[in-house]
Order: sequence, then C-alpha cells, then structure tokens
Amino acid sequence: MYGNESFGRRLRLGSLHRRGGSGLLLVPLDHAVGSGPLRPAGDLDALIARLAENGADGVVLHKGAVRRVRPARFRDLSLTVQLNASTAMAADPDAKYPVATVEEALRLGAHAVSVHVNMASRTEAAQIAHLARVAEDCDRWSVPLLAMMYVRGPAVRDSRSADLVAHAVAVAAEMGADLVKTALPENPEATARLLTAAGVPVLAAGGVPEPGPEAVLGRMSAAMRAGAAGVAVGRLVFTAVDPAAVVRRLSAVVHDRTPVAVG
Repeated sequence: MYGNESFGRRLRLGSLHRRGGSGLLLVPLDHAVGSGPLRPAGDLDALIARLAENGADGVVLHKGAVRRVRPARFRDLSLTVQLNASTAMAADPDAKYPVATVEEALRLGAHAVSVHVNMASRTEAAQIAHLARVAEDCDRWSVPLLAMMYVRGPAVRDSRSADLVAHAVAVAAEMGADLVKTALPENPEATARLLTAAGVPVLAAGGVPEPGPEAVLGRMSAAMRAGAAGVAVGRLVFTAVDPAAVVRRLSAVVHDRTPVAVG
C-alpha cells in the first residue's frame, strides 16, 4: 500500500491508523500560525482529549503546540508535526517557509511529519525544494511524510481543477511523500480517476466549512466512496460548538463508511 517501506517507516505508518485500517481520520490543528488562535476560549489539551475519545486517528500540530498537550493523549492518537508555515498577515500568504525539522519532530515523539506546498504560488520552487529535502530526511530517519498539496497562486482560476490537483498529487508522489492531503475535484468521476492514478494514498481536505457542516460531511463521504484513503478535516472540527459531535460524524463516514448526501 505504501512506498518507502523500511521497517521503521511501516511501523510508524501503521501507528497512524488508531481506529483500524478502514480509513484515516486526521484533524489538522496547525492553523493558529496562519490565522490566529483556534478557539478563543478553548484549551488545546481538552480539545485533543475529546478528539481521541470520539474517533479521530490523529492530529497535526506545530512543535510548540505539542508541548501544551499531555503525552497520555497520544496513547489513543497519532501525532504529525507540521514543518512549515506562513501567516495571513504576510505580503504573500501562499509563501511557506520551514519552521521545524524531522529531527525536532522525532524528539517530540511524532509518528509522522507534514509539509504544505502551494503549487502555482510565487514561491513554488522553494516550497517543492523544501518538500524534497524533508523527504530525504524522512528516508534517513524512517519517518512517514504527509504532503499537503494545494493549487494556489495569482494565475489560478480553479484550485480544484482535476488536472491541476492530479499534477499536485503527482509532484508529492515524485518527491517521496507517503500520504497526500489535497482539495479534491467536485466531480466524483474525476476524483475516482485521480485517486486510482495517484500512486500514493490521498486524504480529502475539509477546507473552509462553508456553506455548512452538512456540505463538508457530504464532500468527505463522496471522497471516501471515490476511493480516498481518509480525510483531513480541521476547521470544521475546531470551529464547532461541539467538536466531539463533529468528530463522531466524521468517524462514521471514514471508519464505518456511513454515507452522507452532498449538501
């Protein structure tokens, strides 16, 4: 199923699936660097405890956030450490820059690392070069690599174009990623063809929770039916009044394959 299969890498890849092999439910919680605090009145440790109790397989965090979570939480969750970032206040928010290394992630106990790449951005070259360097470090340390691939830039008209998304996924696979997170096309047939040809397991990105939760859940359900390896949904979860309830519904979609109509 996965490439780059050293024993250590296979061991860590297997540990990402905490709810069986039916699909992977990741909750990215790395948004604070880009957009500000996740939950103004919330406690990260308490939020992660609720995610673990209600069906999430793992979370994605920046290195500083990891230190605010009790280690015991990761008995039931996998930990992916995000290695690059940018802020919405930057002159070019699409420009991602390194903020951590594979070795730092390992010292924190990470099961995997992730790198965000914005294809078609002004700094695409630097971002792909960083992805390639991280892939080399992941090979050295037998660490799984999640590539978060998006098509974003001044000339992009349709960031979910099937051809553009397929190209972004191909770049991740060619650079050595074990998993890819991306915003899949709206057309289910195009999505199914893309996933079949991907060469690596692909997670459907949740994205902005608009026009509402049902629409996102419907898209995630459609992605699973089309052959996605799982979903990576953050904002829908941490902006919810009841994050635990949202995670339970996502778990049903991913682990139980409970269908949800596209909203």
